[in-house]
Amino acid sequence: MTAPQVGVTPRLETAALLGASPGLGTGPRLEIDLGKIQHNTRTLVQLLAKRGVSVTGVTKATLGSPEIANALVQAGVTALGGSRIENIETMRLARVTAPMTLIRTPMLSQVNRVVMHADVSFNTELDIIAKLSSAAQDVGRMHGVVLMVELGDLREGIMPEDLENTIRQTLRFPNILFKGIGTNLACRSGVSPDTKNMAALSALAESIETTFDNKLAVVSGGNSANLQWVLSGAETGRINDLRLGEAILLGREPLHREPIDGLHTDAFTLVAEVIESKIKPSQPWGKIGQTAFGEAAPVADRGPISQTILAIGRQDTDTDGLVPPSGIKILGASSDHLIVDANNLRVPIGTEITFQPNYSALVRAMTSPFVANVMKPCL
Repeated sequence: MTAPQVGVTPRLETAALLGASPGLGTGPRLEIDLGKIQHNTRTLVQLLAKRGVSVTGVTKATLGSPEIANALVQAGVTALGGSRIENIETMRLARVTAPMTLIRTPMLSQVNRVVMHADVSFNTELDIIAKLSSAAQDVGRMHGVVLMVELGDLREGIMPEDLENTIRQTLRFPNILFKGIGTNLACRSGVSPDTKNMAALSALAESIETTFDNKLAVVSGGNSANLQWVLSGAETGRINDLRLGEAILLGREPLHREPIDGLHTDAFTLVAEVIESKIKPSQPWGKIGQTAFGEAAPVADRGPISQTILAIGRQDTDTDGLVPPSGIKILGASSDHLIVDANNLRVPIGTEITFQPNYSALVRAMTSPFVANVMKPCL
């Protein structure tokens, strides 16, 4: 089948109408405003301090960026958290000065690195804690352990009825400091932090202290999803720490992705360059099978459109998590191409178009070796 003829010529418009700019020659990049990140951090630290809750700044979405880590520290976080020991090592190498917590259970294969570079790690398995103990003894260090408790989201966590025995065993390991307990909600199953499950965590903390005569330094209530609960004025009980990443970086709460009052939602901007700009049919033609990433979605026939391709794709970011500027609609993506409808505007080749990433898109873009990071310093 031959391609249908396109008979509509779009009017030419400047790139400025699309919120775009002439190319700067740096390829895809994240433009990162450290001042906005610092503002968000300081605002949340001050709000939570009024509730008796400190902030662990989570750096996993930023690949342990020392510049971002320093912005968090300068804004008042009490510790930095990362889920990969490699990112903690990056911050240590850059001489970031802050307590470091590994917020994912360590791998057995990495326990030596964990005790060398992380002050504390979150744990759920006695086998791993035993290996951390041996590794800490070998280098003459003490290593802190926070035990994670399952409260319904069904990701990591010790079942509450097994917690007392796990603590009893943990306290026997040499060179291990039992620091406290924590939980994680809203990540796997979307279970919301609320008065009931947070009260359950507080009750566990009270019971532990009574049973073991051991004051807990840390009762970590969860992540950015906890903000709605804690800022509502609810009784925080024994919760004295939250691990904040998305709220700081993107100014949104994760339960509904709503903006948080007083915070910047545009600290990160993803920029990509136009490599093709043509008038094409809105519908494909020929026998349709699966796309490179699964089933093809049905496409309505809207006639000829101004189709623009940018040099970025699923290998670089979560293209479903990008918000385009007004006047542009994302049509689809492959590994290396992002296809958009420019609303009847012919976009010049080399034009750069900006997108706001959600958390998933940010994590993927920070991880891609093909996306550069450009930091705007704090004023």
